[in-house]
Amino acid sequence: MSRYINEQAIDDIALGAAVLGTGGGGDPYVGSLMAKYALKTATTISIFSLDEINDDDVFVPCSMIGATTVVVEKIMSANQFVRAFDAMEKVLERPISATFPIEVGGINSLMPFVVAAAKGLPVIDCDAMGRAFPEAQMVTFFLDGLSSAPNTLADEKGNSVILNPIDGVWSERLARAITEQMGAACAMCDYPLRGRELKRSAIKGTLTLAQDIGKTLRQANQSGSHPVQSLLTVLNGYIVASGKIVDVVRRTTGGFARGKVVLDGMGNDKGESFTVLFQNELLLAYRSSQTANPTQDNLLAVVPDLISIVDSETGRPIITEHLRYGQRVDVIAYPCNDKWRTPKGIDVAGPGYFGYPVQYVPIEQLANR
Repeated sequence: MSRYINEQAIDDIALGAAVLGTGGGGDPYVGSLMAKYALKTATTISIFSLDEINDDDVFVPCSMIGATTVVVEKIMSANQFVRAFDAMEKVLERPISATFPIEVGGINSLMPFVVAAAKGLPVIDCDAMGRAFPEAQMVTFFLDGLSSAPNTLADEKGNSVILNPIDGVWSERLARAITEQMGAACAMCDYPLRGRELKRSAIKGTLTLAQDIGKTLRQANQSGSHPVQSLLTVLNGYIVASGKIVDVVRRTTGGFARGKVVLDGMGNDKGESFTVLFQNELLLAYRSSQTANPTQDNLLAVVPDLISIVDSETGRPIITEHLRYGQRVDVIAYPCNDKWRTPKGIDVAGPGYFGYPVQYVPIEQLANR
């Protein structure tokens, strides 16, 4: 059923998207400011469910591509997202009926609302990841063999580029190279899809999930109940480590923010050491007390399952750009969408793709071994 959003809904989606962003996806606070400003300029912004769309209509996502650390200093312009969207519509030579987030995590959960307000279009309650991933081919559309072409990119200077990649892998390669020349972050539209394709391949209801997560955290903090436990209930998640951050290594290279965060254990984990590795998103958590590198034996959680670092008191997620020495945090992990647990899903976005020397094990098994 369609519904209208308000500022509270935007704030809740932003908070929930920061959790689902697994540390990456860009700062959703910036996205919430852009979305709330867009809401003031539009009469209404509506959200439609996948069940309500027409099979023959065309739908296009809009997103930020690039290093999330760059967006902290180079604020994205709403205009560049609209220009990328307009360029896509011009190439397709037919009207686009609605937009949606390519990923529900981070800033990209909210960019569709900016475009929707400018174009007078609805937003569809779905995405193609169920989280945030660092690369353009890491979407359910690629898993299902759908074409990513054409792609349109736009920066804040007025430049725009049209690409016709043969698949999602080449979309990532070409768009990433152009993004670096555009200042390591730009707006992008890809995967123009018919309604029937979107219904078949997208992950349903993820904006609603993000809103529910944000609402749960907000209400838990207001009522004085335990926010982290409330969060775990919504996510079917687990605390895999608790501690104080003692080291953060972060560098921007190849269009990504890469690095690691090291924790000294606290509470039940006192005396232990933990490391979480990231490439824009948090990808692997392991116990590093005895060995500096991840192994199958010290593994705590691994992509494509979701890993988030949250404040141990408030449950609020901390994105990788904001990780700092001395923060007291819980590392939580929770199951990914089933599409990512297929052999192709693990090939595309599992630990082997990122060069980690471990095999994927579902978080439910790791947490209970």
